[in-house]
Amino acid sequence: MTLFTLSLHLLVFLQQFAVGTPSPLNEQHTLSDIDGTISNAHHDVRKALRDAEIIPTVIDDFTPSLFLAATWSSSHHACAKLGNDLGPSKLKSAPLVTLTAPKPSNWKKAVTYVVTMTDPDAPSRDDPKWSEFCHWIAVGASTASDNCVDTTFSEEIVEYKPPSPPEKTGKHRYVLLAFAPANGTTEKLHLSKPSGRKHWGYDIDNDGDKETKGVKQWAAENGLVPVAANFFYAKNTKQ
Repeated sequence: MTLFTLSLHLLVFLQQFAVGTPSPLNEQHTLSDIDGTISNAHHDVRKALRDAEIIPTVIDDFTPSLFLAATWSSSHHACAKLGNDLGPSKLKSAPLVTLTAPKPSNWKKAVTYVVTMTDPDAPSRDDPKWSEFCHWIAVGASTASDNCVDTTFSEEIVEYKPPSPPEKTGKHRYVLLAFAPANGTTEKLHLSKPSGRKHWGYDIDNDGDKETKGVKQWAAENGLVPVAANFFYAKNTKQ
């Protein structure tokens, strides 16, 4: 069972439990069962991020409080599944992002969430001299149900740029991260826009720090903390 499917099952169950609707699930599962399933799902996310070296390369270790699903309307079959392969031709338009709260207490209404997409393998994983490459920064407020919000994140800080890995550069990791304000504010966020896509606009040649710069540094400067993550691989057809 994929994490995306698991999170949807959790959401359905939690909604049924909240309203007290009789169902086979309600009869067979206890709250401790749910907590265990949620804990395992969080563990699976962190393990996948570690195995792909996204933690700690792209983002420091964290425990997700939400689940992130991303689907592309240009293809009914394109969705991020914690490390699956997707063809760049299916990713031309910005994805629909769904944030799911496995526990109602994890969901913060009226908080502005930020979603980003970054490529730490630009132009290739063996030669990441442009890393990280910023593909997308968008903002969306939580206005849906207690457990789930579907949003287009229509306010773009950086316009969506479809993945287009160069020829003969192997697989690229494309990392989707959702952030929330660290102080929990419900006020409008005033986010800085990176001056460029390469290195997220950081001038690593002249600032004395040759280390890779990207979403982690940008989020910290804007007072954001990670709450969810997902990723996929994509490569050029010419290898």
